[in-house]
Amino acid sequence: MCYEHDISDTISHRDTLPPPSVLRHVIDVHCHPTDSEIPVKSMDNLPIIIGAMSTLQADQGLVRDLATAFSDKVVPSFGYHPWFSHWIALAPYESKENHYRHIFKDADEHPEAFQKLLVHLPEPVTLRTVLEDVRQNLMAFPSAMLGEVGIDRAFRVPYDYFSSPGELTPFTVPFEHQLVILEAQLDLAAELGRNVSMHSVKSPMATVELLDRMADKHGEHWMKISIDIHSCGLSPQTWLSIEKRHPNVFLSLSIVINSRSPNHRALIAACSSRRILVESDCHKIEDCVQLTWDMVLIVAEVKGWPIESSWEEVVDESQQGVVRHLENNWKEFVQGNHVGLSKINK
Repeated sequence: MCYEHDISDTISHRDTLPPPSVLRHVIDVHCHPTDSEIPVKSMDNLPIIIGAMSTLQADQGLVRDLATAFSDKVVPSFGYHPWFSHWIALAPYESKENHYRHIFKDADEHPEAFQKLLVHLPEPVTLRTVLEDVRQNLMAFPSAMLGEVGIDRAFRVPYDYFSSPGELTPFTVPFEHQLVILEAQLDLAAELGRNVSMHSVKSPMATVELLDRMADKHGEHWMKISIDIHSCGLSPQTWLSIEKRHPNVFLSLSIVINSRSPNHRALIAACSSRRILVESDCHKIEDCVQLTWDMVLIVAEVKGWPIESSWEEVVDESQQGVVRHLENNWKEFVQGNHVGLSKINK
C-alpha cells in the first residue's frame, strides 16, 4: 500500500498492451481500487483479475461490495493494515485519549502534536471486534484472502491520513503492537485456511522470525496456506533464506513501489521461477492493468521468458511465456497445500 500520489513518474509510457486473450490470464495480485471512485464502466472493461485489498474498518464493506458485483474479476481480501493499527485497542480502554497515550509513549514529549493528532483520530476499535469482522467477511467469501496485513518500521503517523498533501506527526506505532495485531490475524488465516497478502517494510529479521514462529505454531495448518510478501523490498539474500525455509511463501513486485530501487531486478533474478507474482499496488482501477503489465515485462526481461503476443491453450513447457509462468504461480498460490513440499530447515 502506498500513499496517494501522482504515478506519472512510475507508470510506463510503453503503453502497449497484449490482446485480451493474453490479458485475461494476467493477475494483479494486490491493489486498492476502493481507495478511489470506481466507475462501473472501468470494471466492466477490466480485462484482468485483481486482488482487492482492505486496510481499515471503513473499506472492508467496500471490498465486499466490489467482490459481490464483480465476482469473476475480483478476489477480495479482508484485513487490517499496520498503518491503522494504532486505531486498534488490544483490550478494553477507559477513553479515546488514554488509549492513544498508551500507544504513543512519547505523547508528553510532543503535547501540541498529540492534541493536534487526537482531533483526527477515530474512536478505537478492539482487536476482538476486528477479528470478528475479518472472520465474518472471510466466511462470506470462500475464495477471499487475508489482507492487507503486516508490519512496518518506517511508517510515521500522519495528522490526517485522508488529507492531501499529508503532514506527518513525530509518532510511530510501536512495533510490538503491530506484531500482536498481525499475529492474531495470521492465526485466523491458519484456522480458516486462507491465503495472505502481507506488508513488510524495513523489517527483514522480524519477518523471518515471524514466519518461523507461525510455522512452528500452526504446523500443517500453516503449510496449507500461501503467504505473499507484497511489493517485496527484502534483499535477495533474505528472500533466499525465506524461500528455502518456507515453501508456502511467495513474493510479488510492483512498479509503484519496487521500481524506486534497482534491488527489485536482483530480487527477481534470485527468486524461484515458481514463487514470483506481479501486482500494481495501485489505488485507481484505471491504472491497474498498465502498471501490472509493466511489471510483467520486467519479470520477462530479467528471467529471460518470452512475452506472449497471443494465447495458445497448449504450449510445450520449454516454450512457456511470462504470462503463463505467472498464471501458473498464481494457481499454485491459490491452491496452497504446501505440506510435504520441503522441510523447514532448523
